Amino acid sequence: MIYSKEELLEAKRQIDSTLHKLREVVSTLEGKETPTRYQSQITLAKRRIQAFTIAMTLIERELEQRPR
Repeated sequence: MIYSKEELLEAKRQIDSTLHKLREVVSTLEGKETPTRYQSQITLAKRRIQAFTIAMTLIERELEQRPR
């Protein structure tokens, strides 16, 4: 599927926002008095961060390959 430059930029913006929120969640949960209690949520958030980071890299690569 072909996406427009505008669609890719908007997706990048949304992913960046989500990554910021997920990083805050991880920081908050790891800062709790008993972070082991929240280990499954921490693991899930970290996996999502990794997935969104990969998506962001692919979007950036796609944008770089487009003619200016």
